Amino acid sequence: MAKEKGSKLDEIMNLAMKRGFFFPSCEIYSDAAGGFFDYGPNGQSIKNKIIEHWRRMLKQDNALEIDGSQIMSQQVFQASGHLTSFTDPLIRCEKCKSIFRGDKIIEEKIGKSIPENLENKEYDSLIEKNKINCPKCGGKFGKTTRWNMMFKVGIGPEEKTAFLRPETCQSIFIDFSRLYQTMRIKLPQAIAQLGKSFRNEISPRQGLLRMREFNQAEVEVFFNPNKTNTEKFNRIKKNKLRLMNGNKIQEISAEEAVKKKMVSSQLIAYYLAWIQEFYESLGIAKEKIRLRKLSDKEKAFYAKEAWDLEIDTSLGWIELVACNNRGDYDLKGHAKQSNTSMEVMDNDEKVLPNVFELSMGIDRTIYALLDLAFHKEVVNKEERVVLKLNPNIAPVYVAVFPLVNKDGLPEVARQVYEKLSKEFDAFYDASGSIGKMYRRQDEIGTPYCITIDHQTLKDNTVTVRERDSMKQTRVKIDKLAEELS
Repeated sequence: MAKEKGSKLDEIMNLAMKRGFFFPSCEIYSDAAGGFFDYGPNGQSIKNKIIEHWRRMLKQDNALEIDGSQIMSQQVFQASGHLTSFTDPLIRCEKCKSIFRGDKIIEEKIGKSIPENLENKEYDSLIEKNKINCPKCGGKFGKTTRWNMMFKVGIGPEEKTAFLRPETCQSIFIDFSRLYQTMRIKLPQAIAQLGKSFRNEISPRQGLLRMREFNQAEVEVFFNPNKTNTEKFNRIKKNKLRLMNGNKIQEISAEEAVKKKMVSSQLIAYYLAWIQEFYESLGIAKEKIRLRKLSDKEKAFYAKEAWDLEIDTSLGWIELVACNNRGDYDLKGHAKQSNTSMEVMDNDEKVLPNVFELSMGIDRTIYALLDLAFHKEVVNKEERVVLKLNPNIAPVYVAVFPLVNKDGLPEVARQVYEKLSKEFDAFYDASGSIGKMYRRQDEIGTPYCITIDHQTLKDNTVTVRERDSMKQTRVKIDKLAEELS
């Protein structure tokens, strides 16, 4: 099983580099650090489309979006608890001095996940109990210590201490009072931010799944803790949530989930349905999605209630979105550290808002989509690799080819391409045989390929080939845009 899993990961990584989805940053240099990736044109196209769709759904929810600084004051992270609590377990081999992340090396040995926030002595006990030694030299590990994942930076000639943000949400919390006044906010209100975050991981691995510089899309929903019912709930109350509480996934309406207290409030149920709907709309089948409730040992230090949206991939279930009821932890902490009131008036009631968070990893989402879309098939005794992506997020929507590079076919193909490119993400190719051009488009997930052939010159029709079925139909050039839509 492990070989099959690793094999698909390797195949996706190879395809990503071969077809310009993503590749290691600074790869031509020997001192390049792991955990950093650059997106090529095809990967950037998918990323942009995911972001555009996320923004459309935010707009439908009347959410506000900000863009905060990536470098933030030391006091911010004193207030947030990151300077003391944002750590991973670090273990070091006493023989070869190699360094590993304790929880991950234990998980690899025992074949299942363990909580991330165990005490150091609990990690030591698991290492001893399972007889885990250094995978490089077989040496014994020393005692577990803690590694703070913050990237420290010095500002100006005096090198005033600051940090690269480890998450995008802190500027949302800090800016809340100003936004409340200038944007005339009424609770509940979602405020979102998209951008880069930075975590100095001990051992980044598995491509886009664990990076040191990564893309986040976070939504922080500010609400009155005394009023957790919301009119929005009526829109989704019949929606089926795929909730996992314990070891069983249960499909249950949002309304029933609140009645049975599986979810603590209408507001939280609404946003769990909102994020599940987002992933379904990207083309992920519902049975591949679950919302898993975290135990007290698994929750982040600030969370009162926590759910992870997870996707079933070839690597098992991977977390794409952390959904946390952060209570008043953040606003209370920043109010105390800055000596600034964060209370607001909600009608006639003065309250310190609570926050429900949806923290989405964009890079992880892209990897999950590629994993689920990646297929290998045998067609006419030849292997075909195809990405069966949702057409709306495929990097190219339609590709146009001339059958041969003569007889006036390239000129007609160019005209068709230029016309379609005004409405669709289109691509023109005239290099190689028609079979090779099809295969290249299959590998990047292009839903439709159009071939201009000699019949086109006679009756103004072209061949439209559909990616998944490979079915070909003849369509009039003046009807192409309508058919593709």
